[in-house]
Amino acid sequence: MDIIEAMQKRHSVRSYLDKPIAADLCEKLRSEIAACNAEGNLNFQLVTDEERAFGGMMAHYGKFSGVKNYVALVGKKTDDLQERTGYFGERLALFAQTLGLNTCWVALTYKKVKSAFSVGKGEKLVCVLAIGYGATDGAAHKSKPAAQVSEAQNAPEWFLRGVEAALLAPTAMNQQKFKFILNGRGVRAKSGGGFYTKTDLGIAKYHFEVGAGRENFEWE
Repeated sequence: MDIIEAMQKRHSVRSYLDKPIAADLCEKLRSEIAACNAEGNLNFQLVTDEERAFGGMMAHYGKFSGVKNYVALVGKKTDDLQERTGYFGERLALFAQTLGLNTCWVALTYKKVKSAFSVGKGEKLVCVLAIGYGATDGAAHKSKPAAQVSEAQNAPEWFLRGVEAALLAPTAMNQQKFKFILNGRGVRAKSGGGFYTKTDLGIAKYHFEVGAGRENFEWE
């Protein structure tokens, strides 16, 4: 499965099988996490076989079950931390999909288990990414029309592909409060106000890059 196919097939999954992630896949995940951390100046950490984070009433409220593995999405407190977390977290989610694993972004409906991962001085846990073998493959979310999330005159094919890819991106409460604006080879991405929209923007920007091809444009 390549990254485009992974993007099309990845859906949020809240119920997981009681099956540990294979050791070789954990090794691949940790390698990709290390790459994301190095490129994004982050401190993402894979947590395995840990039931407490998703064992209480909050997880029940979020309709999660069987979650024993997740990635703690941690980074230095900066103005762009949420966006970088979204960008590199989604890169990791799609990588997991290529390995045959399922994922779900989780912002609030989990318990912070401090002994399971580390948050250093000046760092913050933004959210977590549940990961494992899903009981199902999830379902596609409803999407806005492309015209509602983009502005372009005589848009080239690469821009249209990028917008189409961005509409496949998961967003909090399925808000899709992002917009991509074309200016020659330049593209400006902006987010609306609301719950976790900066993280959502990072997720959508990664999708846009994959769909459009990074060689075709420059971020403004």
